[in-house]
Amino acid sequence: MRLITKTLTLGSLLLSAQLLGPFAMASTELPGEGVRVQPLQSSLPEESFQTLLVSKLMARLGYDVQLAQEVDYNVAYASVAQGDGTFLAFNWIPLQNNKYEQAGGDKVFFREGTYVAGAAQGYLIDKQTATRYGITNLGQLKDPKLAALFDGDGDGKADLIGCNPGWGCEEAINRHLAEFGLTPTVTHKQGNYAALIADTQARFKSGKPVLYYTWTPYWLSSELVPGRDVVWLQVPADGPDAAKTRLPNGKNYGFPVNTMHIVANKRFAEANPAAARLFSIVKLPLNDINVQNGLMNKGQNKPADVERHADAWLKGHEALVNDWLTQARAAAR
Repeated sequence: MRLITKTLTLGSLLLSAQLLGPFAMASTELPGEGVRVQPLQSSLPEESFQTLLVSKLMARLGYDVQLAQEVDYNVAYASVAQGDGTFLAFNWIPLQNNKYEQAGGDKVFFREGTYVAGAAQGYLIDKQTATRYGITNLGQLKDPKLAALFDGDGDGKADLIGCNPGWGCEEAINRHLAEFGLTPTVTHKQGNYAALIADTQARFKSGKPVLYYTWTPYWLSSELVPGRDVVWLQVPADGPDAAKTRLPNGKNYGFPVNTMHIVANKRFAEANPAAARLFSIVKLPLNDINVQNGLMNKGQNKPADVERHADAWLKGHEALVNDWLTQARAAAR
């Protein structure tokens, strides 16, 4: 009886394998089938493109990808750490190191590979004012007369257009102003960055001096072009972080060049090796983000527009995308 039972069991298994062959193949091609994924992104519209690209790649692996939810950075990290969110595609190193660590760091997050490299940031002023007054360094704005050139609200202090409250750059800018002794002459103007930058562009077009913080990738540098319209300001050489932020060419704009990474809930990544592999190998050229952000600035900024941009990018990089998906599927076997 035992022999017959074993034979029947083996026969049943073989038959089942034959009958389920197509389904087994489907699960290999779609290792994420039936698994819900909740992407998170910031309220910055220009970050939706890189999030959507990852979402679309996940969908091709069979994952049930929800529309990305917009939250601020602190909430995003906390939500992914707790598993309420699955991934975010805008982890900046080192700019957001504190947010990453405070939310649990490597104990709760999966982070491998580099999604975007070469992200610069810093302070700029219009080239006309820089040339006329010889301004090359943020520290020169300790001079009340020079600072007053950038006064837009009549209080005699320079208006530095900065970051939304809660952004990683907010802390860095406030620290710079304190460390470089600039708080008596410079005000960190905060609010809605997009609205403030729109005002900055209007001031520039009217021939007035402008002083602002920005980063790349972002469309602004294709409108106010460094070297042509505006110039980067260096920071005082005696700053406490000077050694960390000095570039290979010797210049120091106050911020190290950042990399951007996809961060996922660690338990999710461990249970979904296909997704983990994808997160670790996908890469997006910084200039491609600049180009897409530029299209958004010119009016192609509706969700359908961003969707079209993402589809066009995926189609234009078909061989690369297929290689990523092949590697991801192999990781699930």
